[in-house]
Amino acid sequence: MKPFPKIAKFPSAEDGLRAMVERAPQAEALAATWIVRVRPYALQLYALRRRIATGAVALLAAWLFVHVMFGANGMVVYRQKRAEYQELHKRIVEVQQENDRYTQQIQGLKSNQTAIEKEAREQLGYAKPGEYVYVPPAAKPAPPANHSAKK
Repeated sequence: MKPFPKIAKFPSAEDGLRAMVERAPQAEALAATWIVRVRPYALQLYALRRRIATGAVALLAAWLFVHVMFGANGMVVYRQKRAEYQELHKRIVEVQQENDRYTQQIQGLKSNQTAIEKEAREQLGYAKPGEYVYVPPAAKPAPPANHSAKK
């Protein structure tokens, strides 16, 4: 069997308190030197507290203005979305008008014999006896932009 390793002995609570009491004068002296060093800065900071607060509020207001104007949901984006909405609304009105025209045309073709005859004559090239149908010649293809095809 192996022997137990050395057991470390922890200091007792009384030893810790005794050490703290012995070092108390040094801690008080250190705190006093820190207070002497920091006190002028603290007094100056206290004297300038209104200016610091005013500057902080102004900085916050400036940041808030920039965020409201140029942020993800700011005024610039809002105006772009509003313009897009108006454009889409105009497009919807145009499509609805076109749809109404087609609906009227369909109703006319279902019920009006004159409209049916007109469409048949235009699309199929039919003619009544004694009428001539004019068919325009096919359009020529446009010449190429550069003249490399001629070479």
